[in-house]
Amino acid sequence: MARVVIDPVTRIEGHLRIEVEVEGNTVSDAWSSGTMFRGIEQILRGRDPREAWIWAQRICGVCTTVHALASVRAVEDALGIEVPENATLVRNIIAGTQNVQDHIIHFYHLHALDWVDVTLALKADPAKTSQLAQSISDWPKSSTSYFRGIQDRVKALVSSGQLSLFSSGYWGHPAYKLPPEVNLLAVAHYIEALDVQREFIRVQAVLGGKNPHPQSYLVGGMATAMDGNEPDAVINPERITLLNQLVANAQSFVRQVYMPDVLAIAGFYKDWFQHGQGLGNYMAYGDYTNGNIKDPAGFMFPRGIVLGRDLSTVHPLDPSHVSEYVTHSWYNYAEGDQVAKHPSQGETNPKYSGPKPPYDFLKTDEKYSWVKSPRYDDTPMEVGPLARTLIAYASGNEQVKKIVDDVLGKLSLPPSALCSTMGRIAARALEAEIMVSQLSGWVAQLDDNMAHGNLRIHNGEKWNPDTWPRSCQGFGLHEAPRGSLGHWVEIEDKKIVNYQAVVPSTWNAGPRDAKGQRGAYEAALQGTPMVDPERPLEVLRTVHSFDPCMACAVHVLEAKGNAHLSEALVF
Repeated sequence: MARVVIDPVTRIEGHLRIEVEVEGNTVSDAWSSGTMFRGIEQILRGRDPREAWIWAQRICGVCTTVHALASVRAVEDALGIEVPENATLVRNIIAGTQNVQDHIIHFYHLHALDWVDVTLALKADPAKTSQLAQSISDWPKSSTSYFRGIQDRVKALVSSGQLSLFSSGYWGHPAYKLPPEVNLLAVAHYIEALDVQREFIRVQAVLGGKNPHPQSYLVGGMATAMDGNEPDAVINPERITLLNQLVANAQSFVRQVYMPDVLAIAGFYKDWFQHGQGLGNYMAYGDYTNGNIKDPAGFMFPRGIVLGRDLSTVHPLDPSHVSEYVTHSWYNYAEGDQVAKHPSQGETNPKYSGPKPPYDFLKTDEKYSWVKSPRYDDTPMEVGPLARTLIAYASGNEQVKKIVDDVLGKLSLPPSALCSTMGRIAARALEAEIMVSQLSGWVAQLDDNMAHGNLRIHNGEKWNPDTWPRSCQGFGLHEAPRGSLGHWVEIEDKKIVNYQAVVPSTWNAGPRDAKGQRGAYEAALQGTPMVDPERPLEVLRTVHSFDPCMACAVHVLEAKGNAHLSEALVF
C-alpha cells in the first residue's frame, strides 16, 4: 500500500493538501487538509456590524461578493431589517453574475486541463476541428482558419519550451482520452473564455463599483442610485442597455460554447459518471427570490436535503441543525474537541499540533487540517451546484427537470449518474444556463421599476445604532457558486462579539469528525482508479470537480502568527 501526496493542489483558490492510500492502482482511503490558518472571524470582533460585510468579503479574493451578501443578510436578520425589492434585484444580479462567471472559469481554467491534453492539440487537423465545432454548435468562431491560428499559437508556446499557462500538466498521461481535434477545440475555447469571463464580470463593476470586492452593499439594501432621468445615476437607461448586452453575450457563450463543450468532453469520459460518487448526501440552503429572503417557498433554487442519493424524497432543512466539529482540526473548543457546536456558539481558537514542515505525511489519526468539519444533524453533506441541481430536480422544479433530462438524454444516462465526478461538471454547466437566462429577467424587472418611479433601494430604518436592542443574533444564508454559505453574527452593545462563517469548501473539504465520518472530498476519492500513482491525474479530477476554494475555508495567516491581523494584510 502506497501513500501519495499532492501538496499543494493547484488550479484552486488557496492551499490544499491531499493524501491518498493506493492499493492495486485504486484509492483505498483519503485525507483532505487545508494548510492555511483561518483568521477573519477574529478580525470582525469588536467592529460595527454595519461594516462587517466589508471585512467578510476579504475572506477570499475570488468569492468576494458572496461573503458580502451573506454578511449583510446576517446583520439584517439580527436587527430585523427588511430590504427593498430593488436592492434584492441588484443583489440577485451581482450574485448571479458571479455564479455564471465562476462556472465558466472553473470549467475552462481550473478543471479542463484534467481532461484536455494541450500538446495533442498540435496533432489535430484544423479542418476536422472546424467540422466538429459546427456539428455541435452554431458559434460563429468555428472556421478552419480560426482553429489553425489557435494551433499556431500553441505550437509557438511548445517550441519556446515555455508553456506559460499550460505548464506543469501531466501531458501524455494514458488517462487522457480526447482525440486531437477535440483537444484543439477545448484549447481554443479555453483561450476565448479568458476574454468572455473578463468582459462579463463588468456587470459587477457597474452595480458594485468595482470587481473584485464590490463596494455598494449596505445593511438595509444597496448604495446603487437609480434614476431614469439622471445620467450620473449608477442605474439609468444607458446602464440597463449595457447590462442587457453583457448578459446576452454571456448567454450566447454558455449556450453555444460552454454547454456543447461539456457534452462533447463528457461523451469521451462517460466512465467518470461512475467515479467520485462520495457521500450521497446533498444539502442546499436555497436562494434567489424577489420577495422575502426568509420565505424558502419563493426561492429559485429550493431549500432541502437529499440523503443516500434517494431522489424520491427531499427532506426539510433547518439551519439550527448545522454544527461544526474540530476533532481533527487544529482548533480547540472550550467544552472539548469531541463535541459539535452550532455556528452561533462557534469558536475559532487555533492550536496547531501537526508536524513541522517539511514532513512526509500528516498525522491523520490526530488533527490534520485547518478546516473544520461541518455537519447537519451529525451527518456529513456535499454542497454545491450538484447538490442544488439534484434538490431542485427531486423537488419537481420544471425548468431544472427539463434541462437535466435533455442533457442526460443526449448522453443516455439516468439522473443518478449526476452523483459523480463528471456529474458535478455537468451540474455547473446546467446551472450556468439556468442562471444566465434568469439574469435578463431581473434586469428587466429593475428597468420596469425604474420606469414606474419605484426607485427605493435602501431601508434606512434601524440604521441608527441607538435603535438597536442591547443584544441580538442573526444569520445570513446564500447559495454561492461553490455551495451553501452561512454567516452567523452576535451583536452586543452595538458591536460584534462573535462571528462565524461556514463556507461551501468547509462542508466539502473538512476532515473526519468525532465519529470518524469522512468529509465530501475524502469520501469521493475512495475507489478512484489510478493508472500511474506517480502522476495522480485521476485524484485531481475528482478534487477539482468540487472547485475547491480553500481561501474561503481557511482564510489568511499573518507571517508572525498574530491572530489579530493588520488591515494591510486583509486589503
